[in-house]
Amino acid sequence: MKSREMWEGRLMTKSFAGFFIALALFALTYPAGGQDRARIPRIGFLGNSTAAREAHLVGPFREGLRDLGYVEGQNILIEYRWAEGRYERFPALLADLIALKVDVIVSAGTPAAFAVKKATSSIPFVMVAVGDPVGTGLINSLARPGGNITGLTSIAADLEGKRLELLREVIPELSHVAVLWNPASAFQVVSEKEVQAAAPVLGIKVLSLGVRAREQLDDAFAAILRERPSALVVLADRLFLHHRKSIVDFITQNRLPGVYAYQELVELGGLMSYGPSYSGMHKRAAYYVDKILKGAKPADLPVERPANFELVVNLKAAKALGIAIPPEVLLRADRVIK
Repeated sequence: MKSREMWEGRLMTKSFAGFFIALALFALTYPAGGQDRARIPRIGFLGNSTAAREAHLVGPFREGLRDLGYVEGQNILIEYRWAEGRYERFPALLADLIALKVDVIVSAGTPAAFAVKKATSSIPFVMVAVGDPVGTGLINSLARPGGNITGLTSIAADLEGKRLELLREVIPELSHVAVLWNPASAFQVVSEKEVQAAAPVLGIKVLSLGVRAREQLDDAFAAILRERPSALVVLADRLFLHHRKSIVDFITQNRLPGVYAYQELVELGGLMSYGPSYSGMHKRAAYYVDKILKGAKPADLPVERPANFELVVNLKAAKALGIAIPPEVLLRADRVIK
């Protein structure tokens, strides 16, 4: 009888031990609050160009996440989708990200921002380097954007006028410029009007060239060769960043000086660029992602303006063009390429 009781006691002890082991395994797999709290956050990154051409922007974004304790592939996942310079691909790429149930979407530029706004009103969206989000109707205000959108704007007062002034400083006799802009972007429409308003004050004639796709770049180049402007201004649109090599090849072959929104064109051989730090804004976007993942609502996170602007000058390009960069311009330059 005693041995039977001992046997039943051992059996009960083993049963309780098995129960507690199963309970512990369940707790590890499904923490308090449910399965979602154990799920690794998933970020959707909608790129305008390609992985290779936006590596200089994705890198700072990842760095910003690392600074906040996120390690890609360990405690955060990033789903990348690339439009390859074709804005018409945005809806399909976004549909893919939405189907993956991403927690936040990150993208740069006004066209991408409007595509996200049209695709979803529930998934938080961190915009980067969007031109005029209030003026174009993307958000309610910088202080309280409303809806599911927050992030960083690249807007600055009289930015296009400052670029023309820079060209005039470097080329005092400047009287005729060509301007590349994208009519598909609401912000570009505003920016082109700013150029048109600033040019007469400086006594400059404008050849306005709207380009929506790569195929139209060739038409713009033909117009430049036909009209013979003295310089080129390229506005801040990701289409031009994606096709920067084609643009720089053209200006190099035709000895055409210019000022650009993106320093990447200067690194390839263009003369000057002036604009906000796009890599800095991508790094800062990680701050917004972190806040949202911790429970903040995009509508309550104020949209930030650029912290600084960078002037980059390529002295090698200036020499090839026979242009002497004034000392006062060089002194203001944040970076000089020799």
